[in-house]
Amino acid sequence: QVQLVESGGGLVQAGGSLRLSCTVSGSMPRFNITGWYRQAPGKQRELVATVTSGGITNYADSGEGRFTISRDNAKNTVYLQMNSLKPEETAVYCCNFCSAGGDYWGQGTQVTVSS
Repeated sequence: QVQLVESGGGLVQAGGSLRLSCTVSGSMPRFNITGWYRQAPGKQRELVATVTSGGITNYADSGEGRFTISRDNAKNTVYLQMNSLKPEETAVYCCNFCSAGGDYWGQGTQVTVSS
């Protein structure tokens, strides 16, 4: 079983920055992909960024150049640094851990970007 705990959401003005953290615990297969997804009210969940256990990153076009995903394997934590945030990026941001052992989601953290 894998548990994910997210933190770092909050209220920020347009153009501001936030850093989200996702700490993973439990039985974790060596190869995995951890990522951030977001879901705004009335919209489908969408990919923000992912990082593999080997450090390969992938970004949605919307965040390319503004968002940075990284991981600290010693702390079992994945970070999402978000800069130049836009009001339309207001959403619940959820961490996902995917491996051969299963697909797990955190509870989510609210990010609100005011105009």
